[in-house]
Amino acid sequence: MADNITTAAEDNLIVADDMKRVREQDFVRRFEHHSLKKLLEAIGVTRRIPMMEGTTLYSYTTSGTLQNGAVPEGEVIPLSEYEQVKTPVGAISLKKWRKAVSAESIKKSGYQAAVRETDEALLRDVQADVRNDLFGFINGAITGATSVTGSDLQSALAAAWGQLQIKFEDDSIEPVYFINPLDAATYLANASITTQQAFGMTYIEDFLGLGTVIISSKITQGTFVATAKQNFIMYYLTMGGDIARAFKLTTSDDLQYIGINSGIMNGDRAQIESLVMDGIQILVEYAAGVVKGTITGA
Repeated sequence: MADNITTAAEDNLIVADDMKRVREQDFVRRFEHHSLKKLLEAIGVTRRIPMMEGTTLYSYTTSGTLQNGAVPEGEVIPLSEYEQVKTPVGAISLKKWRKAVSAESIKKSGYQAAVRETDEALLRDVQADVRNDLFGFINGAITGATSVTGSDLQSALAAAWGQLQIKFEDDSIEPVYFINPLDAATYLANASITTQQAFGMTYIEDFLGLGTVIISSKITQGTFVATAKQNFIMYYLTMGGDIARAFKLTTSDDLQYIGINSGIMNGDRAQIESLVMDGIQILVEYAAGVVKGTITGA
């Protein structure tokens, strides 16, 4: 009877490495599909372009003069000359984060709390890094942007809306505005508005019929930025392929914006580590399609 007893692991047994991968897949899925996707939807990013590490990114401004088209019969038609100027706005680069928990932390809190819950905190901070890059770019100097002013939030946004209709006269656009929470609070004190949450930020759809408003403390109080959603473009480094194999990164099955390897044992230090990598940059393509506004009564 004893000869028939097998001590080998059963087929389809869920082992520790399987659970590690499940945690990593959940991390990636929530970053890409539940969070980043919501941010891209809110600001209207539809163009997503994979790039090579170190590639310089540009914004573009086109200027020129349309000549008189009323040309008499037989005469030379004058040339309408246009020039497109590209301004470098930085290079896309690989970003890397590492987190470690000690054996003592695992002993005190248990593996689940020490590793998984700190992975959650890491995810939130990586999301914040993507937001900060976007809002830092929006709030900074954009060469070629148009300036407008208004005595209050409503009149200032209306002035920006008018400028966007002129700049994108031949296109069907959806305006989007970036404002400071304190400027929003001044208006919301006397109005009832429904806000929504996505990727750790607050936004309002169809604000006053003018478009989507994104609220962020990264935007300087008393100022705002407006453009067309169609003007945004996202560049990214793919976290699949060689880099995923080299560092055993788990990525999603589609665009592979982010990669993670969780539960790496460092025996020299008696700690469990997590490695996260991404390379995401959201920019406006045409600087002339950006409006920078000032609320004079703020």
